[in-house]
Amino acid sequence: MLLASRPTLPALALALTMLSATGAVAQTRDNVQVAGSSTVLPYASIVAEAFGENTDFPTPVVESGGSSAGLARFCEGVGENTIDIANASRAIREGEIAACAANGVTEIIEVRIGYDGIVFASRVDGPDIDAFEPADWYLALAERLPLNGTMLANPNRTWADANPDLPDVEIAAYIPGTKHGTREVFEEQVLLAGCEDVGALQAMLDMGLSEDEAEDACVSVRTDGSAVDIDGDYTETLARIESNPQGVGVFGLSFYENNTSTLKAATMGGVEPTAQTIASGEYPVSRPLFFYVKKAHLGVIPGLKEFTSFFVADPLAGPKGPLANYGLVSDPELAETQAKVENEITLSQEGL
Repeated sequence: MLLASRPTLPALALALTMLSATGAVAQTRDNVQVAGSSTVLPYASIVAEAFGENTDFPTPVVESGGSSAGLARFCEGVGENTIDIANASRAIREGEIAACAANGVTEIIEVRIGYDGIVFASRVDGPDIDAFEPADWYLALAERLPLNGTMLANPNRTWADANPDLPDVEIAAYIPGTKHGTREVFEEQVLLAGCEDVGALQAMLDMGLSEDEAEDACVSVRTDGSAVDIDGDYTETLARIESNPQGVGVFGLSFYENNTSTLKAATMGGVEPTAQTIASGEYPVSRPLFFYVKKAHLGVIPGLKEFTSFFVADPLAGPKGPLANYGLVSDPELAETQAKVENEITLSQEGL
């Protein structure tokens, strides 16, 4: 089962009259091009479709590929043969900013569109896995564990080995690959947090490992088949679970909410993943979502500025807009983001 159909956008044209298209200089390429995060993909696709329907500009081309891959393409340089926007489910890294600058991409506008949560889900007819703690995932997936003063290969083979309260079924975890922004959040907020919770981080420090070495060990994932990196989007993760009834996958909230007939979500830290618990900060595994705009392309690629403003407008990105209906948790500081877009404030101007 793939994503459910996108929400309809009744009367959107009327609501967004203030954002109607204005004239722009024609170029060889007359449409906005976007690539990056698979988590941001459905939101960007909804906005692109609405933009094409409600303005005089062509519908932007939106591709996936992962946050890291999208930012790499974004940083290739300036010009109509490079993309205009990179979607990301994590903030851009200093090394990526440096790579951009080396290729002439010196002015970057960071646009935060809202928040999303990471959901841990299995088949509705799968094992009775309905509650996780970060420690469960660390003990299940760590490549090596500190045992009696030595780093030993992870001996845990079932979820019950990691936590006796979990089912005695073989560990089969489908997690985001390293090019996905979701992987960074998973490592920091789940694996590293679990490593700290069970005292493993301190045990490694006591063994003489440096802090960096210990943290790297905390997030180093086993390669014996119990954990499988998924380099594609969430549809690939879903396909793996559909073929393995005992599998557990890592998904974005919006994807999960559109596949509840197939998937069931576990709580994390006793909290159910919902838009409400993410907005309140109660759910422990959430993250902001972004897209990055190449300022040098504003006023050159037709519709780029208009599309950027359109994306974060209240009728779309606000708490009552279609993106919220699709699972995006609206940003409480959306007005500040709108002002940043309007004034074309770059990362360097923000001191980043």
